[in-house]
Amino acid sequence: MPSDKQPGLFELYDQDPDKADALVFGRVANPDRRGFLRGAGLTTMSAMVGAAIPFAANMPSGFIPVALANADKIEGKDGLTLLNDRPLNAETPAHLLDDAITPTDRHFIRNNGIPPEDVDADAWTLTIDGLVDNPMTLSIADLKSRFEVVTEALTIECGGNGRSFFDPPAKGNQWTLGAVACSNWTGVRLADVLKAAGVKDNAIYTAHVGADLHLSGKEGKLPISRGMPIEKAMNPHNLIAFEQNGAAIHPMNGAPLRLVVPGWPGSCSQKWLTRIWLRDQVHDGPKMTGTSYRVPNRPVEPGEKVDKKDFDIIHAMPVKSLITSPETGRSASGGKVQVRGHAWAGDDRVARVDLSIDFGATWIQADLDDPVNPYAWQNFRAEATLPQKGYYEIWARATSDKGVAQPHAIAWNPKGYLNNSMHRVAVRYA
Repeated sequence: MPSDKQPGLFELYDQDPDKADALVFGRVANPDRRGFLRGAGLTTMSAMVGAAIPFAANMPSGFIPVALANADKIEGKDGLTLLNDRPLNAETPAHLLDDAITPTDRHFIRNNGIPPEDVDADAWTLTIDGLVDNPMTLSIADLKSRFEVVTEALTIECGGNGRSFFDPPAKGNQWTLGAVACSNWTGVRLADVLKAAGVKDNAIYTAHVGADLHLSGKEGKLPISRGMPIEKAMNPHNLIAFEQNGAAIHPMNGAPLRLVVPGWPGSCSQKWLTRIWLRDQVHDGPKMTGTSYRVPNRPVEPGEKVDKKDFDIIHAMPVKSLITSPETGRSASGGKVQVRGHAWAGDDRVARVDLSIDFGATWIQADLDDPVNPYAWQNFRAEATLPQKGYYEIWARATSDKGVAQPHAIAWNPKGYLNNSMHRVAVRYA
């Protein structure tokens, strides 16, 4: 793991409790060891403990709320692994992603800043402006009444999923496999809203704005604001979503309103959405420039230094698969193993999934379901027979309908994006 990783909550408190209070929660200590929480800081702490804190003013400075003592527990989330607490980021172990539709409590969390303080769905508004004929400010009720409401199963994956396997390491959250999910999202088509606003001929890119604050707490400073080409924005499967799995969106997944832009990096799917504006240039908001969500425009040697001008923005995610059963390390009974998992391929479909139990010498074609709708992951299953007792690895390799297959090795890049190397799980037949 990179040595210059941003310190998390527990490390900060161990090093300097008062400084941690100021940095993380905006709390300022005073001589009687009690502090006060400013708005964004109180919001962060409340989000992390899962409820409002009525007596926050009495809370002594320099310590962590007892509800946070178990770093693996996040309110409304089941079994997620905490990777970072400033900002909050957590992934789902592969075996907990076995459901065809990812339950809300098992959907990963990727935050860039501090979640908004006041989240009132009835008062929330979304502004559509910039290069449009009819700028609009719409409530969630307006969205529901003026546009067709649809529900689709849509795959969202962080562009850095799989970063922890890079060698040499790449900076950023050290995701293993679980920064991916496929929930049912309910909302209205982004394309319908943009058409109603009237896209001007010179608009080429969207720009997205959320209500979350920068980690510095500085008013007006955005932690992330990304966008996409108009052509992608008009895809009918992009949603402005207000429900997740038939209920309110989880607060850490962007309640009450978010974009869902499937097939592209999850960073395009702005959470706590408040504004979409259209531009006549590639958007240059936070995490759109430099090397953020970009990869070299050519293959590079692991560890190679690459000039910033040689990076291209990531568009579609690559073909990929995930074995969700058996869980790695499990024992096989009787030499028969039931293998299950999911596969997805950015803007494309998956044509086949093959499994190997002999380190890639031979392959077994798995049964593969069609997606329930475009951009939903596809479920696969197969029975593997282990010929004798011993240690085995089950490998999964997905191939897209364009004939592109997952590679054995990681295509290294400096930022640790787009790792779609084959997933492997270990089983023992004793």
